[in-house]
Amino acid sequence: MALLNFRKKTEGPIGASADVVAFLEGYSIEVMPRTAAKVENFRDLLPEGTRVYIAHIEGTPIEEMVATAKRLADEGYPVMPHFPARIIKDKATLENWIAMYQGEAGVKQALLLAGGVDTPHGDFDSSMQLLETGAFDKAGFTNLHVAGHPEGNKDIDPDGSMANVMDALRWKQKFSETTDAKMALATQFAFDAKPIIAWADSLKDAGIDLPIHIGIAGPAKLQTLIKFAIACGVGPSLKVLQKRAMDVSKLLLPYEPTDVIAELAAHKAANPDFNIEKVHFFPLGGIKTNATWAIENGGSSTTPANAS
Repeated sequence: MALLNFRKKTEGPIGASADVVAFLEGYSIEVMPRTAAKVENFRDLLPEGTRVYIAHIEGTPIEEMVATAKRLADEGYPVMPHFPARIIKDKATLENWIAMYQGEAGVKQALLLAGGVDTPHGDFDSSMQLLETGAFDKAGFTNLHVAGHPEGNKDIDPDGSMANVMDALRWKQKFSETTDAKMALATQFAFDAKPIIAWADSLKDAGIDLPIHIGIAGPAKLQTLIKFAIACGVGPSLKVLQKRAMDVSKLLLPYEPTDVIAELAAHKAANPDFNIEKVHFFPLGGIKTNATWAIENGGSSTTPANAS
């Protein structure tokens, strides 16, 4: 609690600009059942009302996912579980998952994505097919997020053109005009603001105005981030990590997202119509580490619920 008591005595986060404080307000964070189990009480780490995504990795029983959602909901957090299309066998399975989440945890939000497996387990191959079932609208979901890839997705566009990704985004844009749910893009993480800004502007130019919740990797060991970045297909901004790895003075220091957040926040402040709405953290170095960084940099809006 020493950190929190110190924060209370200060007027704001040390070294953080007003732009960063505003940009971090209402951030979300991603957990898995096994990482959530290591947290004694989320209210000691996260602000009241923080949206918590629950990543569904292949092989995780749905019962563990639902139990994690219930635990978080009971602690007062809106949960947004992943629905990976390629591990959902059929519509009946999808509807059963929805019923379990709603019955146990009152879930009304979901992140729909293709999923990280090469061969579908059943009828679904994409998030668009999940949306087409109408199951989420029937269940009264209020928020539906779909994946965004600022640096492309080689699984969809092996040639790096982004052509198929853009076609899918246009489809999702049209779907957003027919559903009662509020839709947004939740993106893969990146380490350089410039490709993110260029991508966001390109969507707007293409008539895609879905709000963007930009993926940011939380503080972590450099080696850990490089491993995840390569596995997840992070593109041009991987050079930021590689350059850091070549600097002996920084090699052993943990990476923090300070620079990319500061640049995006400044751009947002200078361009109020910039379509990045929120920050979404991937806590690759641990949930507590990520939450502590947010507390130190985000002002009163990032103060944990139990410290408010």
